[in-house]
Amino acid sequence: MNLHPRLVLPAAFVLAAGLSVLTSLWAAHAIESRTGAAVKSLMTREGLSWVDVGTDGLQVRLGGTAPNEALRFRAMNLTASLVDSSRIRDRMEVTPVRAIEPPRFSVELLRNDDGISLIGLVPANPEDAALPQEVADIASGVKVTDMLEKADFPAPEGWDKAVSFGLDALKMLPRSKISIAADRVAVTAISSSPDEKRRFETALARARPEGLAVEIDISAPRPVLTPFTLRFLKDDRGARFDACSADTDAARERILQAAVAAGLTGKLDCTVGLGVPTPRWAEAVALGITAVNDLGTGSVTFSDADVSLLATVETPQATFDRVVGDLQAALPDVFSLDATLPEKPKAAPAEGPPEFTATLSADGQVQLRGRLTDATLRDAVANFAKAQFGAASVYTATRLDPTLPDGWPVRVLAGLQAMSNLHEGKLLVREDTVEISGVTVSTDAQAAITRTLSDRLGQGKAFKVDVRYDESLDPQAALPTPNECVASLNAVLTKQKIAFAPGSAEIEDEARGTMDALADALRRCPDIPMEIGGHTDSQGREETNLALSQARAEAVLLGLQGRRVLVGAITAKGYGESRPIAENGSETGREANRRIEFTLIATVQEPVGPMPADTPAADQAASAEGSGDGDPAAADAQDSPEGSGDGDPAVIEGNDTNAGSGDEDMPPDAVVEENGDEPFVSVAPKEKTQRPQRRPEEN
Repeated sequence: MNLHPRLVLPAAFVLAAGLSVLTSLWAAHAIESRTGAAVKSLMTREGLSWVDVGTDGLQVRLGGTAPNEALRFRAMNLTASLVDSSRIRDRMEVTPVRAIEPPRFSVELLRNDDGISLIGLVPANPEDAALPQEVADIASGVKVTDMLEKADFPAPEGWDKAVSFGLDALKMLPRSKISIAADRVAVTAISSSPDEKRRFETALARARPEGLAVEIDISAPRPVLTPFTLRFLKDDRGARFDACSADTDAARERILQAAVAAGLTGKLDCTVGLGVPTPRWAEAVALGITAVNDLGTGSVTFSDADVSLLATVETPQATFDRVVGDLQAALPDVFSLDATLPEKPKAAPAEGPPEFTATLSADGQVQLRGRLTDATLRDAVANFAKAQFGAASVYTATRLDPTLPDGWPVRVLAGLQAMSNLHEGKLLVREDTVEISGVTVSTDAQAAITRTLSDRLGQGKAFKVDVRYDESLDPQAALPTPNECVASLNAVLTKQKIAFAPGSAEIEDEARGTMDALADALRRCPDIPMEIGGHTDSQGREETNLALSQARAEAVLLGLQGRRVLVGAITAKGYGESRPIAENGSETGREANRRIEFTLIATVQEPVGPMPADTPAADQAASAEGSGDGDPAAADAQDSPEGSGDGDPAVIEGNDTNAGSGDEDMPPDAVVEENGDEPFVSVAPKEKTQRPQRRPEEN
């Protein structure tokens, strides 16, 4: 079939176009395949097998998930070495980086006479940033070395209460190392005496927050024991120590092991101290305890190198001789043994055996009765008792008997000296024994009584100590901790706020009971550094509110001082309106903000008692400024531009045309003092502050 001549040319063009399209498609596919193969080969050689390579014409698309950002860039750079970078399309993703775990926050506080050091890592928040300043406030004038580092992570749970407890411990312990973490606090310290160590441990145990693990290791220097005394008894009540002394921990263990073998049960305690007469003390004591056990009943007393072994009347003579012989042969040469087997009692005369008694009542009254040898001894005993217990507390009703046995004066005076360790009790002196019984307020009293009697009576003399420790009477154990003191003061203020005259620092008569209760609470908290903080609402000028709050705090301090409370460790400071605990937009909130607060100095600045007014416990806020600021005059003035409430309390002279000038309202006798960076006017009452006049109404 022949084409029409007019169709040949178009057909040729169509054929050429088709061939061109096919050729271009083939060329594009060839280029894509070749480029893709080259890039894939390069990625394989470089170990980047995770890269997905795709081509679209001249473009190269890179996909896949890169292990990190660096490998993603490497894949891009390698591809750019084969093709122009403008032809590369990056579709790669990067594996998400695992969240950084927060560090373990911890602080070590090191305190000694040279200063305080802070070492550790703390959260980067305002509360922990103020930690060095809080530490500096604990011991003013002492160098503080801040080596803390900060990390921008939130504080872990429990961190705040651990830091607060650590600061309390640092304030209490002048030579200490305190390690603080969110879950535990370790306290290592040195005390000056065993009594101080016990007080520290008691106070720290009371201050420990609930749920916080606390490790306490407080060491104390060994006491000097003079004389170095030990007394072990075994009778129908069982085996026990009246006093126990050892020179080393190893010696203590050896002594207690011997006592347990002799029948001692219950609490095992023995004081480790200085003053041992010989390094072989534990050996000798163990021999003495074994001797008492061999006798069955009796006692052994070591007073330095003097040893007294006392059997009972029931002890057979043969047993006594054997035990004494063995003990005498085994004791180290430095010890001197005096062994006594009491004779069976003879029939007593009709009037009874001679005796002297002294009774000490719980209120400190002492009665002396019984027999004394002559008037000289009677006067000496009376004067000695008055020196020990107070002249007004001693009643003497003794009679003279010149036939009393030798050594009677020594027994009486030794018994009275030992009796001074009792809170209440009785002394009985007879020819063959001295007996003391009663109640003590110290855990060391029994050992002190034993040391006194063994030293004053001499070797071989019998005595008996039967005393009981009553912790409820111990003044040290009963002392509240600083936090408990502040809590008790704020509890008083929770029951009844201190009422002030409107806009004045004059304490109203109705607050007298509250002031008396505060004074009673403070007498149980001697020498605890505290601050009486005065606070106002936001009504009135800031400068005037600051002055009024200072004056009210000082008025409370003066009121306590007038009630014979020691206030040397207490300061008064006004904060004005700077620390509200409630919104000032309502009368209820303003009333909550007008308050007096007790806080510990150099501890957490948040009030111990008060809480925000919008909490369920807001009505228990430890504040104490009364209704004086809510009088009608103040209410009327709230419509004025200056406001009222606590503001502008003493516009005694001048008028409202110059109310904003600052010093124009200052009373003539006011004293300008420094309060931080701001001066304030102290208007603390001398005797009675003049009531302010009502501000004139604005026209």
